[in-house]
Amino acid sequence: MDSTDWDTRYASSEPVWSAGPNLWVEQVCSDLPPGTAVDLGAGEGRNALWLAAKGWRATAVDFSGVALDRARQLAAERLGGDADRLTTERCDLTTFEPATTYDLALVVYIQLPAPARRAALRGAARCVAPGGRLVVVAHHSDNLTEGVGGPQDPAVLYTEADVLDDLAQAMADGAFAVQRAERVLRPVGDGDRHAVDALVVLRRA
Repeated sequence: MDSTDWDTRYASSEPVWSAGPNLWVEQVCSDLPPGTAVDLGAGEGRNALWLAAKGWRATAVDFSGVALDRARQLAAERLGGDADRLTTERCDLTTFEPATTYDLALVVYIQLPAPARRAALRGAARCVAPGGRLVVVAHHSDNLTEGVGGPQDPAVLYTEADVLDDLAQAMADGAFAVQRAERVLRPVGDGDRHAVDALVVLRRA
């Protein structure tokens, strides 16, 4: 899907994603001190908005202008006078070059084939300031056969090992320490079913 397809999807419905943050983002980031964050492939900004409500300065990056319009609207509704804690930038993740670095970079459920995904993840790594973290959450390749929901195209699914391989060059010489790299089960519905995710957390030296 290109940006026009996503614009159409966002424009034709109520919020596409849940109002709250992703489970793993909340788990990893809840106890971090507020700083600056960038949410790459942010969609309607649910993770960036959650961070902004916790005192972060968050930038939501996506190639759908409609999604970013909705993120700004939600910021005005939820954050009131603090709505300026959320900023947006329209950009293709595969060509994104940050103008600054951030204490936290999120890449949550981007759906790209391997070459494009690799470019996006390497761009995300360049966003991270010294001492900062990169958090990647993905629909795991195993989700096709062992989980529920998520995209059904194996070309846009990947594993924690794929993420580490994509970032091997960025991680060279100890530039990043691996804090987590694992296959995780995310409860779906009433919790009696699970989706299979990949979770990677890196910290820049």
